Amino acid sequence: MREQLGWYALGHGTPEERAGVRAHLDGCAACRAELAELTPLTAWLARVDPDRLDEPQPAPPAGLGDAVLARIAAEGDARRGPSRRVLAAAAAVGIAAAGFGVGWLVRPVPPQPPLEPVAVEVTTTGIEATADVIPHTWGVEVRLVGEGFTAGAVYEVVVTDEDGTPVPAGQFLGIGPAELRCNLNSSVLREDATGFEVLAADGTVVATSEL
Repeated sequence: MREQLGWYALGHGTPEERAGVRAHLDGCAACRAELAELTPLTAWLARVDPDRLDEPQPAPPAGLGDAVLARIAAEGDARRGPSRRVLAAAAAVGIAAAGFGVGWLVRPVPPQPPLEPVAVEVTTTGIEATADVIPHTWGVEVRLVGEGFTAGAVYEVVVTDEDGTPVPAGQFLGIGPAELRCNLNSSVLREDATGFEVLAADGTVVATSEL
């Protein structure tokens, strides 16, 4: 099941396949922890342009990868920190940022629209949350920051339109007391969005916001 966590984190798979992974996550703390490590890396993977994979590839300077890995490993040891898998992924990101190796795979990043801070009302004890909203031409993005969401539990986010209709904006797994950051997307345009809700698996509203 561990081999399926990558595509699950990227939102791939049929509803039946994703339901199978969620069922496994409910009973496997190790996979929940690994998914929590993979989730912050999905934004980098989403920016890879597969149409440019056949373009000539510039070679990184000799020893750069080993040097980056050694530096990150040293800092990770000092904090009793991240796993080798996360260190390797971070090293790849570092090489890309330096303009070598994998940098040719990444599309230019357009300027980001301004963030709109919104108030979040939490209805469940132990949860804290804040959010920003970003308008896009294709809909609205909710950037949610919170803690206290039950580790391994699945939460769904919906954006309500001007008619009060809830429109799906994605899901996330709770990671307990650790800080959680999610980028959630809905097809509702900002001018038509009236709010959003965070729902537990049983449909209970644990957080809500009026836009």
